[in-house]
Amino acid sequence: MITVVIATRLREDRLGYLAAMHASLTRQTVPWEAVIALDGADPARLPAPLAADPRIRTLALPRPVGAACARNLALTHVRTPYLNWADDDDEFTDDAMAVRLSTLEATGVGWCAGWSEDLHPDGSTRLWRCPTPPGRHDAGDVMNYWARPQDTIPIGPTTILARTDLVRAAPMGGLVQGEDYCAAVGVAVLAPGILLGRPVYRYRKHPGQMTQQASYDQLEAAARAHAHGYGLSLRSALRTCGSLARG
Repeated sequence: MITVVIATRLREDRLGYLAAMHASLTRQTVPWEAVIALDGADPARLPAPLAADPRIRTLALPRPVGAACARNLALTHVRTPYLNWADDDDEFTDDAMAVRLSTLEATGVGWCAGWSEDLHPDGSTRLWRCPTPPGRHDAGDVMNYWARPQDTIPIGPTTILARTDLVRAAPMGGLVQGEDYCAAVGVAVLAPGILLGRPVYRYRKHPGQMTQQASYDQLEAAARAHAHGYGLSLRSALRTCGSLARG
């Protein structure tokens, strides 16, 4: 029912994290598979538990292309009705797939998301509630909770389980960072969805995290401005087209 798409360069400092991500997937109670885009990495470096799992498929790219491109190329290989983006250093909560899938199947909305937790090196967690409130949201309404590009993004990109056709229509943005902001707001603008007031994803905090690098702030403002403008423009275009169609 669900494909998890992960891009990775199989860096030595992340192999243990990737194995932990896989372990969190094995604890899910609904059928899933994963497509792992190896972003210029040697497939032989894939941790043994993942290499032995028939639910894991790999896409070996011949050279590094960046997370956004790697994820979009992996999207072509998804064959399930629902999709979830994930990072190679994070984890899902044990009921993440079941609770969102049951909501999607029962309501017919296009996406279902949840809250996330920051996972610290000592194993402790801290809940992050996104600005969008729990409940049902019509297509485009999530942008109401992202007033300015510099404000906190309205919804966690990797907390979203969505119909695959929607994700194909709003994939990763063409950015070196913040590409997942585009993916999140794109899906939420295209279709109604439901945000659950419970954590479904854990963001691992560690020194190798992209957001911890000195270069992160150099492009963050520009990436946010692009993603914010994309969400607003997409919503405006869809609403204009809808008005024209109604005559």
